[in-house]
Formats: sequence, C-alpha cells, structure tokens
Amino acid sequence: MMVDFPNLLAPNRRVAILLHGGLQGTAGKTGLSLIRYSEANIVVLIDEESGGRSLEELTGISHNIPIVANISEALSYEPEVLAIGIAPSGGALPEPWVNEIQQAVEVGLSVVNGLHTPLAPQFQSFLKPGQMIWDIRQEPKHLTIGKAKARELTNTRVLTVGTDMSIGKMSTSLELHRASQQRGLKSHFIGTGQAGIMIAGKGVPLDAVRVDFAAGAIEQQVLTYGAEADILHIEGQGSLLHPSSTATLPLIRGSQPTGLILVHRWGQTHIRHAPQVAIPPLPDAIDLYERVASVAGATEPVRVKAIALNTHKFSKEEADRAIAEIQNLTGLPCTDPIRYSADYLLDALLNPNSTSG
Repeated sequence: MMVDFPNLLAPNRRVAILLHGGLQGTAGKTGLSLIRYSEANIVVLIDEESGGRSLEELTGISHNIPIVANISEALSYEPEVLAIGIAPSGGALPEPWVNEIQQAVEVGLSVVNGLHTPLAPQFQSFLKPGQMIWDIRQEPKHLTIGKAKARELTNTRVLTVGTDMSIGKMSTSLELHRASQQRGLKSHFIGTGQAGIMIAGKGVPLDAVRVDFAAGAIEQQVLTYGAEADILHIEGQGSLLHPSSTATLPLIRGSQPTGLILVHRWGQTHIRHAPQVAIPPLPDAIDLYERVASVAGATEPVRVKAIALNTHKFSKEEADRAIAEIQNLTGLPCTDPIRYSADYLLDALLNPNSTSG
C-alpha cells in the first residue's frame, strides 16, 4: 500500500520555510533542497541568524526570496503552509522553535514536518477545518518483504549511492530526473527521505520503516511507478561505508537497479561523523557497490555507470581538475551535476556499453 501524502507543497500553496541557522550552518539541507527543487510557491524564509540578508549571497541560489527573523515577521507575506526545513541534531526542535510552530498553527497555517518527532499529536487540538499537519516520517501500512520483483521490469532503474551520508545523492537523482524529462523520457523520481518526499509529494520515508520491510517498501514504490516510466530515479540514502547506515542495502534490494551513480565529495577522505573510518579509493568503493548489487555474481551484473562529484566548496578551476582526475582514476564519466549538468551522467546511464570495466 502506498503512502497517501497531502499536497501541501503544490504550486498553488504559499509556503514559509523555517530555517533557523540553516542558511549559514549545516542543518538546512531540507530547506535548501525545497528552495532548489520544489514547485511550491515559497514566499518567505525564516532564519534568526540571516534576517534581511540576500539568499543568493548566503547560498549561491539565485532566487529572490525574502528572509525574516521569526514567524511573526513571516506572517506579513501571507503564507498558508509552514515547512520545517531544518534537521537539528537528534531530530528534536529546540523549545523556542516549537513555540513558533504553535504560533503558526494558531493563526491557521498547515505544517509540513520531516523530523522524527511527530507534531500532529502535539498540535491537533489547534487545527481548524482544512488545516493539516503532515508528519512525513510515518511507516506505510500493509508492508511486505522484498522479493526482487523489480527485476521483472524492462525500464531503466537508477539508484544513487555514496561514499558518505549527506553528500548530494538526492540532488543528483533530481538533476537526472530533470534531464530525463527534458529529453522527453517518461521519468519518475522516487523520494525516500524527508526532503525528497516533500519535493515529489510522494515516496516512502525509509528511515521510518522497520528494517525487515524496508526492501519491500521500496519494491512497492518501484513496481507502482515503474510500469509507466521509461526511467526511474531512486533517491539514495546512507552509505555502505558508514558504520551507522542501514538504508543503502534495502534500497539496492528493493529497487533492483539497472545502474548506479556513485556520489562523492571531492577532498573527503574519512566518514564525516566517524573520522576513524577512512573512505577507500574510489575504484574499491565502486567494486564494493557492484559486488553487493550483483550479489557477488549471483545475479546479472549491476554497474556503477558514472561518478557525481560534489565540488561545492571549490573553485571552477579546482573542480575541473578534480573531475578530470576522477575520470582518469576510475575510467568512468564524471561531473558535478549541480555545478554543470546531469546530461553527461544520463548519457552514461542510457549507454548499454557503459561499465566500470
């Protein structure tokens, strides 16, 4: 059974994004992704550290969206929906921000919440007719175990995998989805995390699913949308290299990908939150993902088709040198799909002869 999400971030909805500390810190990934990719009408951003400043100067994103310091100031822009665009450590909102959410609910705003802590039980009594709280991280009902049924599909299924968490797997999948649509392909993006689901309006919150049913939940999504799509882009989660990650393997098993895109942050040598764990040379990481996806040869080969390189913190000249170095090291097409274009990666995915050798 699919998760039926409300369409609170549709193009006709006026949205405010709560982003306290997220525009200049590291906790704003969800909000920044909504700004880049959502079709919602984002009318104002709320960040106490950045009120009155320019979004483009702070982030490089060329959208003219005003930034205010609190929900009281945001109300003058007449939002209908408040989306929580931050991911505080531990997944719990600090008390002052909870008070802001209550203020928003009391004046009639609906809320989109991607954090682990549900808000509906706390604010349900405040809701008026037509007002909703969308707690994204809810396990779908009637799940089954995975049975590798996606292998029966004849379409292209692309899964982004990574050398660490939070390095650009979702953005790469979305850029590939956009490039596929521009070529006239019937493309579908399957969101598997809070930001991806907010953007797509559907998906499966994988980290809210019991591990025994995680592969089956992904399989349901792939089978539901795969029959109508030429190409499926499945948002990657976690990393096989990360000591706490449990999401990547069920994504591989549930989607039965026909090709992988490996995402890597240039210059990163160790897992960010586990510095005692080194990232192996990329050819070794590629071999790991291909052997796992191909069940060590028990199924047909699944190849890493290309490398998506995150060069966000480097100059164009440094990025170009990095891309050339990775291509020479791996023998695979490589580019930064955010800085440049995802077309080069898509070419590799659509080329049946493209492999890592």
